[in-house]
Amino acid sequence: MASIAHASLEDRIRRMTPVSAPPEQQAQVVALSRLLEGMVHPPKGRAPKCKLVGPKGETITLPESVFYVLERVAEVMAQGDSITVVPIGKEITTQQAADLLNVSRQYLVRLLDEGRIAFRRTGKHRRLRIEDVLTFKDKRDKDRRAGLRELSQMTQEFGGYDAELK
Repeated sequence: MASIAHASLEDRIRRMTPVSAPPEQQAQVVALSRLLEGMVHPPKGRAPKCKLVGPKGETITLPESVFYVLERVAEVMAQGDSITVVPIGKEITTQQAADLLNVSRQYLVRLLDEGRIAFRRTGKHRRLRIEDVLTFKDKRDKDRRAGLRELSQMTQEFGGYDAELK
């Protein structure tokens, strides 16, 4: 399988690897986000009636739920952030979980062996519930932010950094 850096966009999305707009597409994503945002509040509270046009001109009406997901994706990407589409309730492989957490598969296996993330075995393979991985990610991110706040506070208490290196 291709490395993440060389994988196609479709492969990256299917592997649940975060995707961001390349710099040359950023302006288009911002314009799309603004357009979709304007459609979110149609008159008299009616849901927007949007259609998707395919590469050969075929059209299909977008269900309301898909429209709102698309609107949110465009909003996040317009801010320059990456996004991952994750089906809730799904079990994922250790490689998918590692990609989602942005860690190596070997490190993820160590976390599993330490009991830090729940999993089940299917033969010789491990499967993780996406909710368990996202819960771990949320806790890890909160712990990191708390640690950074503590370091920042300690730096302030000790007078910060010197302007000149000695």
